[in-house]
Order: sequence, then C-alpha cells, then structure tokens
Amino acid sequence: MPLKATELKKNVVLLHEGQLHLVLDTEHVKPGKGPAYVQAKMKNLESGTIKTHRLGSADKVEDVTIERATLQYLYDASGQGRGPFVFMDGETFEQTELNADVLTPEMSQWLKEGVSITISTYEGRPLAVELPPVVELEVTDTAGQARGATATNQLKDATLETGAKTRVPPFIEVGTVVRVDPSTGEYLGKA
Repeated sequence: MPLKATELKKNVVLLHEGQLHLVLDTEHVKPGKGPAYVQAKMKNLESGTIKTHRLGSADKVEDVTIERATLQYLYDASGQGRGPFVFMDGETFEQTELNADVLTPEMSQWLKEGVSITISTYEGRPLAVELPPVVELEVTDTAGQARGATATNQLKDATLETGAKTRVPPFIEVGTVVRVDPSTGEYLGKA
C-alpha cells in the first residue's frame, strides 16, 4: 500500500528503487528556499548498504508487510556449524532451513537444540533473525580457579557447549550452566 514520504517512521520496511529497505531514521526538512522534503536514512536489505535518500513531501513509497514467526532450532544439517540450519514451527511442525547468509556464524554459535528464535520474512524469503535476549549454555572448557584470586572483576576465558567463547568469573567451573547475552557474548550469571 502506498505511503506518503512524510508518514515514514523508524523500522518501517518499504520497497524503494525496486529493492527492500529498512528505515533507520527520518528527518522532515523545511529549507528557507524551495519545497520541503524528507531525508530518510535507509538500509538496503538486499546488499546491506546504508544510504540517506531525499524524498519530496508529496512522494509515495511502497510499504510492505513483513511476516514474523517464532521457530525452534533443531539441528545444523552440515554438522560443522556452517548450515543450513533447520528450524521447526511449533504450531504447524513445518521445517525451515536457513543458510549462513541469513544466520551468520556470529549468531549460530549461540544456538542449541530447542532454542527459539524470531524470523522475519517477506514473500517467504527470510530477511532477518532475532535471537533470544538470553541463552543458557554449559561450560565445557575453562581454566581452574587460581588460588588466592580474590578480585571479583577478573574474568577468564570459557568455551561453551556450542563452541562459543565468552569470559566468566573465576569461580565458574566446567559443567556449570551460565546465562549469556548472544548479542554481545557477555556473561550474565549462573543459570
């Protein structure tokens, strides 16, 4: 459905110049001379480039509907962390495969069987994946606690059950389940 340039808001997905764009920011400009216009900072969802576009106030753009679904992670079809990654819809039991171009290695390292993600699609094509805000993973490898280490702000490296790496406090041992923020890889606490 056509949308006036003046109605553009942040996080709206639209069809511009034949490609999908996500609006990151908008500014309505009224110069002293000449007509008013809208300056929209947009991310091209096809190429990933970010560019500022100038649209006249009367211009119309094509708003698109993005479908969102929550899917449960089943397994990595390659078995090597490269995908395709297989997910299942909990209601219809339909399975969906996502390639590494949509689900990057930085994101897939936090996936373990049963974790739910949110996927955004347009006309059946996956656009973006949203991981949960917290994942709980078991520590499989870390150094032991040094004797006399009493500083609480010192962290040590740890490898988690999915192969992901994070930094944990010295009292965390192998076998401990920890809570991690997948967007930053930051340790949040024991589970």
